[in-house]
Amino acid sequence: MHDLPTPLSWHCVPFESLGVTQLYSLLRLRQEVFVLEQDCVYLDVDGRDIGALQLFAQQRGEVVACCRILAPGVKYAEASIGRVCTALSQRGHGVGMALMQRAASCCDELYPGKGIRISAQQYLKAFYERFGFVQTSDVYDEDGIPHIEMLRT
Repeated sequence: MHDLPTPLSWHCVPFESLGVTQLYSLLRLRQEVFVLEQDCVYLDVDGRDIGALQLFAQQRGEVVACCRILAPGVKYAEASIGRVCTALSQRGHGVGMALMQRAASCCDELYPGKGIRISAQQYLKAFYERFGFVQTSDVYDEDGIPHIEMLRT
C-alpha cells in the first residue's frame, strides 16, 4: 500500500498574525533556500516583512513554500511579490506554480489595476513569464546573483 502525499494547507496572513512556530518555519525555509542552498550571505530579515502579507503552504506543520506580498508604494509603485521559495522536497510537484498563482491572485484582488513588479533571479525568467511577467530591466547583481525586474500589468 502506498502512502498518499500529505495535502498542503495554504495561508495568506499579515505578518503580525503569524504564530511563533509559523514564523520560525517560514524564516527557516528562507534561510535554507537563499542562504545555504544558494550560498548567499545577505540580510534576509530586511524590515519589509512587517506590514507585508505572508503567503505560505504548510505540510505536517512545516512551511514548504512561501513568499511575501508588498503593497504598491512599499518597494515599487506596483504591488510586489518577493522572497519566493519552495522547499527542495516540494520541487517538481507544482508547488511553486501554485504559490505564484495564489500570490498573483492575491495581488489582483487586493490591488486591482496596480500591476505587479518583481525582482527575479535571471535563471527563473521563463518560470515567471508563465504568469504574465515581462522583463523590464537589464540584468543586475543583487547579493551576487544575476537578477532582472519583471512586470505583470
